[in-house]
Amino acid sequence: MENIIVGIDGSPHSACALRWALDEARLHQCTLTAVLTWDYLGQHHPDGSTDFDPSFDSEEADRSIDAFVVSAVGAENADLVETRAVFGLPAEGLLEAATSANLLVIGARGLGGFRELLLGSVSQRCLHEAKRPVAIVRSDTPADA
Repeated sequence: MENIIVGIDGSPHSACALRWALDEARLHQCTLTAVLTWDYLGQHHPDGSTDFDPSFDSEEADRSIDAFVVSAVGAENADLVETRAVFGLPAEGLLEAATSANLLVIGARGLGGFRELLLGSVSQRCLHEAKRPVAIVRSDTPADA
C-alpha cells in the first residue's frame, strides 16, 4: 500500500476516520492525505461552524483542514498527515482524490442533519462508486454513533 486518502469535515465520524487511517498508514508505512471538500454553500470553518461566509476561500479551507487534523490526531501527529482542500461537492471531490489511492477512508456520517442515519449520503455514494477499496469508520463516541 502506498497512499491512503481520508475525507474529513470536522465531524466526530471524520475525526475517528482520520485516527483510524493514521493507524493504517503507520502499519503499512504509506502516505496519508486528508481531504476536505468545500464549495460556496458547503463551508467548513476552523472553529467547526458551517455558516456561510462570502469571503470563504481556499486559504480558509486550508486553515480549516489544518485545524481539523490537529484536533483529531494532536499537534504531535499532524505532521504525519498531508492535507488537501478540494473545491467541489463532497462525494465527487473524494472520489476524484481517491483515483490514485490504494484506500479511501471516510466517516459513516458527516455534518448532515439526519443523525439517525447509519450511513450518510456522501459515504454511501463513495462506497458504491469508488474504484478503490473503501473503509467506512463509525465514531468511537456512542452519542455520535
